[in-house]
Amino acid sequence: MSDKSSATDKSYVPPLVWAPEQANGGAFASINKPTAGATHQQTLPRGEHALQLYSLATPNGMKVSIMLEELIQAGIAADYDAWLISIREGAQFGSDFVALNPNSKIPALYDYSVTPTLRLFESGSILLYLAEKFGALLPATIAERTEVLNWLFWQVGSAPFVGGGFGHFYHYAPEKFQYPIDRYAMETKRQLSVLDQLLASRTYIAGDNYSIADIAIWPWYGGLVLGRLYEAATFLDVASYPNLCRWAKLIDARPAVRRGYKVNRNWGDASEQLPERHSRADFADNEY
Repeated sequence: MSDKSSATDKSYVPPLVWAPEQANGGAFASINKPTAGATHQQTLPRGEHALQLYSLATPNGMKVSIMLEELIQAGIAADYDAWLISIREGAQFGSDFVALNPNSKIPALYDYSVTPTLRLFESGSILLYLAEKFGALLPATIAERTEVLNWLFWQVGSAPFVGGGFGHFYHYAPEKFQYPIDRYAMETKRQLSVLDQLLASRTYIAGDNYSIADIAIWPWYGGLVLGRLYEAATFLDVASYPNLCRWAKLIDARPAVRRGYKVNRNWGDASEQLPERHSRADFADNEY
């Protein structure tokens, strides 16, 4: 970065009271706003299954579709409908979606198999709920369970630095400035190093067994080292994290992960898009 961009960073003097017209803009400027609540009336569709997922195949969104596909792969009756929520178009601010998740973020889920119907939002909460509901991908022993939850909550707390921090300033921001990119690149690389050192002695994130910790972490950190996030693999020198790269490829090879990756995706290669999912028949014959 040039000295000029650093000087530009230092020239900004915050006003006494911030006002929304001073917002930066960027890829999601048309839908970003400083207040919560619905902006329009919108009815969410409902399919035939008890589990109704409303999502988009972002790193947070694909956690839940991967989890559900893993449950189905294991022979568990966890079939579901997945409906696309287009966040670029502001669908997360529709009245029904805000009733499901007042925070207006994907993913969100209704479970109609229980009374009263349960609403679930926040990807970590949904993963934990599904693991407990179906008795899968979360160990029963206290020590092993705690280690899985350690890493599940690590991901939930750490990923905003990677997404809202590094991803925004490096990839999405309308202008590039050295200070925020350096700040968030440093923290992103520190987190990659944490995982690389961990995986030097483990097959999976929490030990010898695949779990919801792997499902939570892979879309973010696996996506980075596999070159699928922010076009940043070279910038972050991901090859310098060989243990993390090995793990990312291991998870990427799982059939349920490959299916879950496609669900609620409406961009990129057409062969990897499945905007809505309602049954196994929505996938190619060789995917189950």
